[in-house]
Amino acid sequence: MNPISIATSLPSHWREVRFRYIAATSKGRLPAKEEEDVTVDVLPYLSMEYLRGDTEASQYVPAQGMLTAEDNDVLLLWDGSNAGEFLKAKHGAVSSTTSLVTPLQFDRQFLFWICKAVEPVLKTFTNGMGIPHVDGEFLKNLKLPCPTNPDEQSRIAIYLDREIVRIDGLIAEKERMLALLEEKRAALISRVVTRGLEPNVPLNPSGQEWLGEIPAHWGLQRIKYVIISIDQGSSPIAANTPAGPDELGVLKLSAVSKGRFKREENKALRGTDEEEQLLSLRKGDVLITRGNTPELVADVACVPYAEPNLLLPDLIYRLRVHEKKILPEYLTSFLTTAAARVQIRRDARGSSGTMVKVSQGHVLDWLTPLPPLNEQVEIVECLERAEERFQSITREVSSSLSLLLERRTALITAAVTGQIPPEEITS
Repeated sequence: MNPISIATSLPSHWREVRFRYIAATSKGRLPAKEEEDVTVDVLPYLSMEYLRGDTEASQYVPAQGMLTAEDNDVLLLWDGSNAGEFLKAKHGAVSSTTSLVTPLQFDRQFLFWICKAVEPVLKTFTNGMGIPHVDGEFLKNLKLPCPTNPDEQSRIAIYLDREIVRIDGLIAEKERMLALLEEKRAALISRVVTRGLEPNVPLNPSGQEWLGEIPAHWGLQRIKYVIISIDQGSSPIAANTPAGPDELGVLKLSAVSKGRFKREENKALRGTDEEEQLLSLRKGDVLITRGNTPELVADVACVPYAEPNLLLPDLIYRLRVHEKKILPEYLTSFLTTAAARVQIRRDARGSSGTMVKVSQGHVLDWLTPLPPLNEQVEIVECLERAEERFQSITREVSSSLSLLLERRTALITAAVTGQIPPEEITS
């Protein structure tokens, strides 16, 4: 295998060394069966949640036979959807999907930053038919830039520790802003679809604890009485790339997200029959995911325009409503609310806690508030105006967040390849 380098040029006193000569990797282990003996030494198990920020470990395991990491050791996610990612360790037992990376000739902190620089390349070359995993031979042959002076390695590591903390603070601020925008959007939707636009409207109990009071002149109806049809798609063989302008595509689950329809989230089809084309999308189709994690099952979106080249998949229901009874946009907005999700959580079924489903019967029996049609029109128009404002601010914040993430990556690469002047490093 030809070694890959991340450096286009290096200072004259630097050299490139293959990963195998500067670090060793040791794979973590599955924990032994839990011991009842309270005298047995235990270690916190280094789950991803614990490594990424949880202050308390959710699991402790017997220390005997486990690979132990110390604070700020370098870890590599070896298996899973994030295979190829490097993290700093906490004291604890290394999990079976993670490897401990031990420096052979690098400063430990410098090793972490050089690993973060090669992370995008390593992720690109993860492989596996099912669960992705790191290609060990590819990793061993990666060429890493190496300043020959250990003091220089240490200075660069200290510089990056300082600068990346500053950038990460700005990134966290932008992420908090995006989260706050989503909270405000959700609160607005919940308020107007359950209380309407008139602040002083008389209210009556809905008869449902999870819904509370609704305007006295509104109704409450099961979905089966306000729709024309409910169906679901098929699971045709599809590519892993989106459909082109003139190609047919089948939706992915990610096309349905918190009331928003993301048409770009699809997989290209090379051909289909007339029966499958009946599954193409019309304006006003209400899409509900029928299977997913407990948090995401029954996510919902409304198709804003006809999509004759996009087909419904097996894991998404399509509702077509009686538009003289309920607007598809109103029903979609209600089904995103916390109140609606009480019904969803009640009905979601699954043999594991990671994947659950809702049946057509469940969907048909869910209740929805039913304002007069003219009020539904006003509510939908109000939410559409608000959505434009939210999207405009979100795009602005997301753009600045992207620039910060690019700056972070570029700074790490520049520092570990000797492109930053020494006086800036030490200032």
